[in-house]
Amino acid sequence: MKNNRFSLCILTALLIVASCKKSDPAPEPIDPVQADTTSNPISSPAKETFESGVKTGFNDSTISLSTGKWSFGNAVIGTSADDRKNGTKSARIQGNGRLNMNFDVVGGVYRVAISSGVYATDGPSTWQLWASTNSGYSYAKVGQDIVTSGTTLQSDTIVVSAVSKIRLSLRKITGSGSVNIDDIDFILTSGPLAPNFSDNNNMLLGNPSNATPSLLDVNNYYMDKTYYSISYSKAISRLNWASWHLGSADLGTTPRQDDFREDPSLPDAWYHVTYASYTGSGFDRGHECPSNDRTSTVPANSSTFLMTNIIPQAPNVNQGPWQKFEDSCNRLVASQGKEVYIVCGSYGVGGTGNNGTLNDIDNGRISVPAVLWKIAVVLPNGNNDLSRIDNNTRVIAVAIPNDNAVGISTNWKGFRVSVHDIELATGYNLLSNVPVSIQNVIEYTIDNL
Repeated sequence: MKNNRFSLCILTALLIVASCKKSDPAPEPIDPVQADTTSNPISSPAKETFESGVKTGFNDSTISLSTGKWSFGNAVIGTSADDRKNGTKSARIQGNGRLNMNFDVVGGVYRVAISSGVYATDGPSTWQLWASTNSGYSYAKVGQDIVTSGTTLQSDTIVVSAVSKIRLSLRKITGSGSVNIDDIDFILTSGPLAPNFSDNNNMLLGNPSNATPSLLDVNNYYMDKTYYSISYSKAISRLNWASWHLGSADLGTTPRQDDFREDPSLPDAWYHVTYASYTGSGFDRGHECPSNDRTSTVPANSSTFLMTNIIPQAPNVNQGPWQKFEDSCNRLVASQGKEVYIVCGSYGVGGTGNNGTLNDIDNGRISVPAVLWKIAVVLPNGNNDLSRIDNNTRVIAVAIPNDNAVGISTNWKGFRVSVHDIELATGYNLLSNVPVSIQNVIEYTIDNL
């Protein structure tokens, strides 16, 4: 029995050793200082300059700065001539030290700009930015490792895209010398989107309203939904426009998912439209990017049922000429060897549904548009799409009253207009990525095919 027990002990030990060798993800480094959570949240935008701080020893401790309490691990407030700084002070980190916020910045942060420089004549240091969106319960690294090597302050911008709250941990990971950190700037704005000219891109035709992903741009808020892009308005609780590419790869056999639901990617503080928001309103939950244009996979089709892709549409319009135009665009791709770039939206206030004319629904939260519009730029299948749009490219534009008086059997072709007509009604710059000389032709032409 002794030998058996001895063998069992050896086997157990081997199993324990083997289990320790599994390639489990490395745990996140433990903070060197217990977080002090007595600071109140502050609102974005915000900036920490370190000018109000005092800390002369490298011991781990918490200090009060203008934004709130920060934990300094192996770091001080530097004031010497060898400290790189804007003003009279900056943080100085040595070894594998770090700076931790013990409070949240709330109201959304799109990016963080941080200035850094090497202390005195020290060599380069590498540091990382980690972020928590759950008040410090857990952190994840954001952006790339930053290498600071100069004696002049450099500025690095890291996109964090926090829509609700965030706190940061700045961690020095390599370098035998010290690095100065100054002016940590929490920025709401993102600036304009860079044009994207790549084939099959949802935004190839341009950005009609210059929408941005800035949380300050509340009524022209750009959202990339992967399978389409939109500009969303907080004030009217619906999108301004949607834009997408329709090609043969987008069409398959995936059935309609019908999983209408609120969009969790909207900022938390904004009203989130739900399926029930339309119940009893007399208006259909009308798609902008249609379900039938995204049948390649379940995620693609399901994405079209996010309520940020839905607007109140008069049932006769939604199930009549609007759907018929959707089907026509779809057939161009499915059976005629075409690919289509589409942008659509609405304008005006007041539509007529099953319950009569209304300016809004859902207790005034969702505005009802007066007119629905859509533009389709039709190309033969091919490459270098933007360069293939010329004066002879077929462009179909429609503007349909959001009114049940429009019969369900009405042909969409009776609502054809020019792109210029829609620009005049909306104020948008449509097809803005197309050369102006070509725009001046195709935007003034009404399709007659």
